[in-house]
Amino acid sequence: MKAGPAKISVAEQLAGRIAALRADALPPAVRQKCEDLLIDVVGLCVTARNEDYITSALKGWDDDGPCTAIGHERTLSAAGAAFVNGTAAHGEDFDDTFEGGPVHAGAVVVPAVLAACERHNADGRAALIGIAVGTEVLCRLSLVVPKAVHKAGFHPTAIFGAMGAAAGVSAALGLNAKQTVDALGIAGSMASGIIEYLAEGAWTKRLHPGWAAQSGMRAALLGRSGFVGPRTVFEGVHGLFQGFAHTVQGDYAALTGDFGTRWVTETLAFKPYPCGTMAHPYIDCAKRLAARGVKAADIKEMVCEVAEGTVHRLWEPLAGKQRPPNGYAAKFAVPFLLATGFVRGGVGLGDFTPKAVSDNDVLALAAKVSYVIDPKNPYPNNYTGHIRATMHDGSVIEERQPYLRGGAQEPLTRQDVEEKFVLNALHGGWDAKRSDAALKLLAKLYDGRLDLAALRG
Repeated sequence: MKAGPAKISVAEQLAGRIAALRADALPPAVRQKCEDLLIDVVGLCVTARNEDYITSALKGWDDDGPCTAIGHERTLSAAGAAFVNGTAAHGEDFDDTFEGGPVHAGAVVVPAVLAACERHNADGRAALIGIAVGTEVLCRLSLVVPKAVHKAGFHPTAIFGAMGAAAGVSAALGLNAKQTVDALGIAGSMASGIIEYLAEGAWTKRLHPGWAAQSGMRAALLGRSGFVGPRTVFEGVHGLFQGFAHTVQGDYAALTGDFGTRWVTETLAFKPYPCGTMAHPYIDCAKRLAARGVKAADIKEMVCEVAEGTVHRLWEPLAGKQRPPNGYAAKFAVPFLLATGFVRGGVGLGDFTPKAVSDNDVLALAAKVSYVIDPKNPYPNNYTGHIRATMHDGSVIEERQPYLRGGAQEPLTRQDVEEKFVLNALHGGWDAKRSDAALKLLAKLYDGRLDLAALRG
């Protein structure tokens, strides 16, 4: 006999917990992380505002409205603002990361919630609870079947992002539990995002958070209006995990079990480099090698121990990762990034121009970089780095890093986040006076009327 529908679905359990949460009851550490997220995302939108992919995104979205596209005079519909801001926030790959996923929550949830609140006249407290809930849902979803969505060829931020945005907007707009279940069910049919951008450094990864943001927001508005979605959207035989992870066997308790009492959002990591997160510890190792006086010309080869789950995105094809075809592809090429960190003492926004990607010194060193798989690597629960450099004289020098700088074990401070904002804003054309005014606005955004007009232009 076929089993009937679950009496209480995963989405129903989750929605009940979401509906019980209140902004004034959030733990201080969660509120602080949501404040950091707001600062970081707005700065990233500004830094990307003049980039070619944002120019294209704006031209390709033809519905104007009352909502803010951060850094632009033109205003858009709520969906348009969510899309453009989400695309901008993720565009330089400088946004936050949840290490257990890996997923990027801020670039999806913050644009979705801000657009929904701006359009529907919610206040800052509504935005706060929406951002907290959406971030928590997105991150926890990545723990249900770790690594499976990436392995299946999909971008977890894109797939889980639609669900996180739906949950966040549902919380911000005060949807009841039934409406939230419908919103999640609807968002499941809007989730999308393949990772074929890796082949040639195409732009599509950049739009995934923006598309997820507007999709989740639309799903929440439909759910609020009575449109019915499948309540077994997560665990159903044709549900989200079957479709994108090819299994319904997962740890759903990681999503719902202690939701609202323990917050994984507190561990969210902020990036010190504008590139793929898993590359960061390797960049740090390379910088330390150079600081020890090692010369690139004296190096015969550099071999890195890596996690098997990162190889297909960051290490293969090896020749392409040693000599990436363009700046965007370079952001996901550890040999190139490691060499850049060694040669230039770090990796910044200016290290992905056509000139930088063709730097002969960097490419010569990158050609010496290869990898071996470490079966004991703790990825995705922890991101580590390692370099074993063999010199022409036969000597060997090693560097290791046991965790992600900027993550849970060495988080960035509020001052670090604000300094990153100022640098990003400067890159996007805002002067110190404009940055200071924006930071003052963001500092009080969660406590009063939500007005983003000062972030335009």
